[in-house]
Amino acid sequence: MDNIKTYSVKMGAAKCAVDLGDGSERGEYVGQDYILNKMGRPHRSISLMYCYYPYDEQWPARISQAMKDADISFQWDYPYDDYFTYKGGIGGDLSDEPFCYMREVRRHGQDVTLTLTMDPKLDDEHIIAIAKDLRTFGRLFLRVNHEATGNWFSFNKRASYQEVADFYCKVTKIMHEYAPNVKMILCIDGAKNKNDEHIEMEKEFAQAVRETDIFSVDKYMALHWGWPFDVAEKGGNSHSRSVVADVYDATKRSAQLFAKICDGKQKPMVMSEFNADGDVTGPYDQCEMVKEFTMRLKEENADWFNGFTFYQFRDRGRLGLEIQDANDPDVGIEQPVMKTYKEIIHDEYFMPSMTVGDEITLPCTLRWGSSEDAEGIAIPLHFEGDPHFCELYFEDDSNLMIEINGRWFYKSPQTKFVDLMPAFFENRLDGAKDITMKIFAPPASGENDLTAEDGMFNCYARIEKLPKIRILYTPVAE
Repeated sequence: MDNIKTYSVKMGAAKCAVDLGDGSERGEYVGQDYILNKMGRPHRSISLMYCYYPYDEQWPARISQAMKDADISFQWDYPYDDYFTYKGGIGGDLSDEPFCYMREVRRHGQDVTLTLTMDPKLDDEHIIAIAKDLRTFGRLFLRVNHEATGNWFSFNKRASYQEVADFYCKVTKIMHEYAPNVKMILCIDGAKNKNDEHIEMEKEFAQAVRETDIFSVDKYMALHWGWPFDVAEKGGNSHSRSVVADVYDATKRSAQLFAKICDGKQKPMVMSEFNADGDVTGPYDQCEMVKEFTMRLKEENADWFNGFTFYQFRDRGRLGLEIQDANDPDVGIEQPVMKTYKEIIHDEYFMPSMTVGDEITLPCTLRWGSSEDAEGIAIPLHFEGDPHFCELYFEDDSNLMIEINGRWFYKSPQTKFVDLMPAFFENRLDGAKDITMKIFAPPASGENDLTAEDGMFNCYARIEKLPKIRILYTPVAE
């Protein structure tokens, strides 16, 4: 790639960010290479769900495994929540979950959203230890004790709603002091409909609304909450289905009421769990409901709404883009909603912004702040037509995310060859075309270097030379 001009490029926020849940009580974590290849692009953030109840006698075992012979008739009837267990904290192991997955997520150019249900009786020492665990992971979204106005999670059974709200404020204060890279997400019920004058339990949670960094609601337009202990049938009482317009209007009203509590300040508003349950809707109405909600955001140009998290990638029920194969948990069976979701996230409204700047020379230093704040390299390329081969060859151990023709690729430090041809399989060229390839450098270790002056918020990578590119327009032998 000698004599090819290079330019700076800045990646910024989408008009509406898309995040993805990966693992929960309903499904196991799926590796980021697989997800990237299925999606064709990274997400802003990957949501991981864990719990922390270190005072309990069964801890740190996952509670459904520790009590696998117990007579349980509802998902949340265990002593503590049936999420994967957070292995950090006091005396924790940072090589274990969720940190191994958090590093992989960040290496692939995405931020982490950590959902953490926690014992509301925890003392400051435990919370400070968690804050210190998270300091090296750049911008991180922390959702503590979500759906806090509900009654199903263990933390709501151990404390009053006011105590749960006060605990959230305590965690927020500690995170802001010890880990200012962490952005706190308060997830409560918000408004029930567009005419509400107050959010659910406003008296108890008003101060938490004022102190949080981000507002959030979880909205399932259809949900079978009796899973996996019963089957959703007509006339049953363990599932529900809403009208998409009503869910949209209630979400918008929630954002307005949250801002009202904050004297008019509109903090970022997200939906941390979003889907329509195929157990209730079947596979085709699920697609229609997901599409309708997201297109309402686009049509309104909803500047009051910052992003949603699709729950989730692979599920043992019907809340996934894939269903876990009952014969092999490592195999996912793609659902129709996968195609719908891919169309949504490849719409420009849901894509991160890209701004190409001035010409630069190599060597140069790239900065990674977050998936919404990164500085990379833009390389204009001319294609004579649809390629038969398009490949990159590297001589260094860089960790890179590469975009070309609308598709993203990951290059690990060990990788020396990247085949770019998948970028042209679904988006073939019908003639000559100029295409700009973009390269960014998220942290190779998945963590930031805190010894750097701004290391909590940024990491840097030195690029000495560009990879060699091989483009051919005909087969090697004919």
